Amino acid sequence: MKPHTLGTLLVALQFGTLGGLVLLAAPKLVQQPHQAWAWLAIGLSGGVGLWALLANRPGNFNIHPAPRADGKLIAHGPYRWIRHPMYTAVSLLGLACALALSSVLAWLLWAVLSLVLLVKAMLEERWMAALHPSYAHYMARTRRFIPFLL
Repeated sequence: MKPHTLGTLLVALQFGTLGGLVLLAAPKLVQQPHQAWAWLAIGLSGGVGLWALLANRPGNFNIHPAPRADGKLIAHGPYRWIRHPMYTAVSLLGLACALALSSVLAWLLWAVLSLVLLVKAMLEERWMAALHPSYAHYMARTRRFIPFLL
């Protein structure tokens, strides 16, 4: 499979699984707003996502795992500790939905979403290392998704 085709497939799977989780969870979150863990995960998701957007410059990032040829390596803000804060934010939003739904289907969708984000991250890292000579050093001092852990 060609890299662009694989990247496009991964983006479609990401949006499909996350969209399914959000559509299933939204009514439950509205009807039962006291789900503290789900709302905490939503808040963390929004915070991490916004921080990542503020640290990055418009036009430098891409939902496709292939980096932009003219893109800059960002190593400040949340990127100081993790290489994929936007993927972390997406995963947290999916986690919030799975927590709210607490069903086998929701946890399965979140597992698929997490796997898709992992594959996207691994491809992106390979392509970033080819594009940016300093990326290997950056990878050695940061974690993929969770500071100090993963």
